[in-house]
Amino acid sequence: MRLQAVLSGFIRYPKLPGHRPLMPILWFQTGSLCFVPLHHYTDRATDNAGAEITMKRPTILNATFVRQVRQPGRYGDGRGGYGLTLLVRNMKNGRLSKTWAQRVRINGKETNLGLGNYPVVTLAEARKRALTNRKAIEDGRHPHASKTPTFHQATEKVIAIHRAKWTPRSRTENQWRSLFSANVLPRIGHKRVDQINSSDVLAILSPLWHSKTETARKTKRYLAAVMRWAVAQGYREDNPADGRIRDALGKHIPQTRHMRALPHGEVGAALAAVESSGAYRSTILATWFLTVTATRSGETRLATWDEVDLNRRVWTVPGSRTKTGRPHRVPLSGAALAILAEAAGFTRGVGLIFPSVTGRAMSDSTISKLFRENAISCVPHGMRSSFRDWCGETGVPREVAEQALSHVVKGVEGAYARSDLLEVRRPVMERWGEYVT
Repeated sequence: MRLQAVLSGFIRYPKLPGHRPLMPILWFQTGSLCFVPLHHYTDRATDNAGAEITMKRPTILNATFVRQVRQPGRYGDGRGGYGLTLLVRNMKNGRLSKTWAQRVRINGKETNLGLGNYPVVTLAEARKRALTNRKAIEDGRHPHASKTPTFHQATEKVIAIHRAKWTPRSRTENQWRSLFSANVLPRIGHKRVDQINSSDVLAILSPLWHSKTETARKTKRYLAAVMRWAVAQGYREDNPADGRIRDALGKHIPQTRHMRALPHGEVGAALAAVESSGAYRSTILATWFLTVTATRSGETRLATWDEVDLNRRVWTVPGSRTKTGRPHRVPLSGAALAILAEAAGFTRGVGLIFPSVTGRAMSDSTISKLFRENAISCVPHGMRSSFRDWCGETGVPREVAEQALSHVVKGVEGAYARSDLLEVRRPVMERWGEYVT
């Protein structure tokens, strides 16, 4: 007589230290119970004493195995699992990622459907989703066709999530939209996120990778963020914009970008144009101040009165606002002190030295806009280049010029540089202030 085995349930196998695998009970027509071992583990666990115990890969997944498995790999749910698999991967931060996927054939083409991350999606829920997908395929429908967002829709959701952590004056959202509108959405904006592959990402990044490296980096980072969201939502299994794309594109060709600057002999005329521009007075004073002190735009725009010691004629920029992360002392020349004296007249010597028309910090584009409107062919940072050229042509020692610009001196020279040469720099800044005014 042919035996027909029917799986009627599970009981717990006698407990071993560290894990409790399950044993299926098979009921035969003979009326006898037979315990048939259906697990063949390949992972490892530890017992209560920390000793390593070998875990065998199960023929079908169970909750205990899913919870305890740590060996990277793909683990299937057996013949009756409708293609359900658990993908275990090590992440760069040292943590373990466990994601559910379903291998199915749709219109004659095999594909992976993402079902979400464990433990947010449990084994039971993953099986339920796999069954739902299989029923949709049997009915001739794509399981995700009605609910999977397009890349454009996914982008809007990701921006909305991140918007809460962006500061009100941040340009990050504008950067996302500008980069995607120019380089991404025309190519893949209409495609569902589960249909986007590595070749799509390569086609977007290849024209930018070596010619516009910063644009390429940002575009890749934003693309990867949207696809990570799609993976987390269960719309797909992998991220086509991950690190493998960088390997395919190769290393960036180093590029040197120079800020547009004026010959130092034209700085005085440019400042005269700013003075007669009719712009908001605080903006004009800030332009003068960053020029005569040879400081960066952000260091000047966010300067506060408590950073200035008028008695010692020193302005100390805190490390939180310098590029080097270290405080930078600036000797105040006569020209700089005159600017501060006027600024104190309408700020009362409290808070920001150069506030905007609203009383808040001046935008980083305010001075740049002033230069454009007055046909000054440089950027604010270019004034530092003009100062450095002037130093080189007037015999200012290299180490003094570099300290004035708050540059990090590398190598042996930097290792022995213990002084910021404040008093040595003072007459240099005095001459520079007289030169440009």
